[in-house]
Amino acid sequence: MGDTVQQFFAVKAKIAAAEQEAGREAGAVTLVAVSKTFDAADIKPVLETGQRVFGENRVQEAQGKWPDLKAAFPDIELHLIGPLQSNKAKEAVALFDVIETVDREKIAAELAKEIARQGRAPRLYVQVNTGSEPQKAGIDPREAVAFVARCRDVHGLAIEGLMCIPPADENPGPHFALLEKLAREAGVAKLSMGMSGDYETAIAFGATSVRVGSAIFGSR
Repeated sequence: MGDTVQQFFAVKAKIAAAEQEAGREAGAVTLVAVSKTFDAADIKPVLETGQRVFGENRVQEAQGKWPDLKAAFPDIELHLIGPLQSNKAKEAVALFDVIETVDREKIAAELAKEIARQGRAPRLYVQVNTGSEPQKAGIDPREAVAFVARCRDVHGLAIEGLMCIPPADENPGPHFALLEKLAREAGVAKLSMGMSGDYETAIAFGATSVRVGSAIFGSR
């Protein structure tokens, strides 16, 4: 498992260099280590370095491994970064500390209901489909600002930031710039953008968190 830890520290060093390059404060960017498809044995060495922020794509998969890890490391912050189905809102609110993929009215309503029922309020991001790709989750960029307002005013949800996954075959820069502009218009402070291939670019465009999986854990 030495490789994973080495790769983790290499990513941390690149984040620090990108912050400096962009004239950002050291530590301005949170690393979300994306552990989807990796089991507890793979994740533990990264936890033992002191990393506490992790991302998972699927509610069910996360339920299988994180309750025990959270019991062992109570200060873990777990992010849901994959699409959320409304029938999984109950489990998502119970397990995740941050849900980054709020992208439609039905999900907003379900989350509001579960937050009230469970008395547990994960921090929330709206996912924006910056490339308007039909197969991809996320709200249309033209509707994003109004949707954030509806989440607040209609559903009583505190939206903390915006998240995007640019199209794989396009330069990510314009997508990151668009997300930053929408966040300003919507009055939210956090930007979850940038993955293993483009997180340094995302930091230059103002990312407050980057979601890095394969550059740390390798590919599954």
